[in-house]
Amino acid sequence: MKRRSLLCTTLLLLASTVSAAEDDRDWVKLPEMMQAHMLTNMRGHLETINLLLQQLAAGQLDRAADTAEKRLGMSSLETHGASHLAQFMPEPMRAIGTRMHHAASRFALKAQEGEVLPAYKALQEVTAACVACHAAYRIR
Repeated sequence: MKRRSLLCTTLLLLASTVSAAEDDRDWVKLPEMMQAHMLTNMRGHLETINLLLQQLAAGQLDRAADTAEKRLGMSSLETHGASHLAQFMPEPMRAIGTRMHHAASRFALKAQEGEVLPAYKALQEVTAACVACHAAYRIR
């Protein structure tokens, strides 16, 4: 049993070393203050997605719609300082971000309709944009 555990641990360490060495995502250089701002926004987005999942699971679709629009949707751009950050992003990264904000607004509309499964499907469009951006870019 110890041998199997050691083998699994070794394989996990090797896999993480190889994947870190092969990280070919594009670097996006940001001034230190903008980097902190972007990371804070992304953590906030993740917290919002978690809250949306909680609200959906509790059947609180109207609350989820309101949360999504205010915190992630197109209405939230000014709150996030999106215009300040956008000037430092490559155009494809900006497009992914815009796609995420539009998807959040579409999710809000779908959640207002009151059907849980279509709302979950719409939320997946939000997370797909997050996954696409994190797969393509990293900041420094």
